[in-house]
Amino acid sequence: MKRAEHLVTNLGHQSLVQFHLDYIQFLGEQSQWVSERPGFASDDWLLKSYEYMVLNRVFDQKAIALQRTGQLGTFPSSLGQEAFGVAIGMALQKDDVFVPYYRDQGAHFLRGHKMEDLLLYWGGDERGSAAGPKQDFPVCVPIATQITHAAGAAAALKIKGQQQVAMVTIGDGGTSKGDFFESLNVAGVWQLPLIVLVNNNQYAISVPREMQCGAGTLAQKAIGAGVHGVQVDGNDVMAIYQAILEARQRADDHKGATLIEVMTYRLADHTTADDASRYRSSQEVKEAWLKEPIKRLQSLLFDLKLWDSEKEKTLQAQCTDKVDNAVKNYLNTEPQSPQSMFDYLYSEWPENMNEQLDILGDKVERMDNHH
Repeated sequence: MKRAEHLVTNLGHQSLVQFHLDYIQFLGEQSQWVSERPGFASDDWLLKSYEYMVLNRVFDQKAIALQRTGQLGTFPSSLGQEAFGVAIGMALQKDDVFVPYYRDQGAHFLRGHKMEDLLLYWGGDERGSAAGPKQDFPVCVPIATQITHAAGAAAALKIKGQQQVAMVTIGDGGTSKGDFFESLNVAGVWQLPLIVLVNNNQYAISVPREMQCGAGTLAQKAIGAGVHGVQVDGNDVMAIYQAILEARQRADDHKGATLIEVMTYRLADHTTADDASRYRSSQEVKEAWLKEPIKRLQSLLFDLKLWDSEKEKTLQAQCTDKVDNAVKNYLNTEPQSPQSMFDYLYSEWPENMNEQLDILGDKVERMDNHH
């Protein structure tokens, strides 16, 4: 595989420390091999990756349409970042602990989430948080708090002597939060089986990467914590998968955590509540479209004689049908009562909450009578 090395030393008379960061890439921007095809990337593996990336994009498009028509809440598109989620979903093993942030649709599909469950979540229904493997954590919207939970889960796995890993995702903006540094520090000191994947899509909402951090890479933040760091081409699904395989091997060999900086680009707005045209140029976005992951993998499949226009047409129709059926199930789900907002807050019900529950009940009754 292609690897580029970053070397850093201090500027004093004597070198105190030296480190390097690998850059992993198999598939170039023109869909050409820049490194030997990895052993795991069989024809079936490539096709499955492509199909899930396309499904992810079709789902995103429909979710945005639902939000625009008032049938869904604020939604974070993963347009241009489909390889990130799908590679994670392909790499996760059954018993691993997945701790997601809010832009991991592709991983959720491969993890067994129903699309209607994700729609329920973004529609404000807490039942959408109960999807997927029981050990996985729900979608996390607060920035960087999930990495503290992931470090705790990894610590539990190590204490129990289990072979699984905890895998957590975070945006580039989240790496500027204290939660990130504290969790990474613990992972380094305790040699935790933790894999941290940073989706560096170049913008923390409206703040570009170069205004968030003065370091040359986000991956080098691993060095100060005593954690292994690596950077990968995030538009190359194979590169992301390879980095995760290597990180898992390090964890299995009791060599601790890994921080993987995945270089992507957010082609859409940050969320449906954002307007990215206010802070970046159309030319920048146009250039990023030339590097996006789905077209890159599709061109490879064409070159390998694994794909053609008829197969593409069939796949698009199948994905549309799946998404439309999920939307139908979502819209036909009987809404919960307003009182249900209390159902998921406490393991043991505190008596002083009864007054609030009664007040809400009275208000709901008055509204029902009014209508």
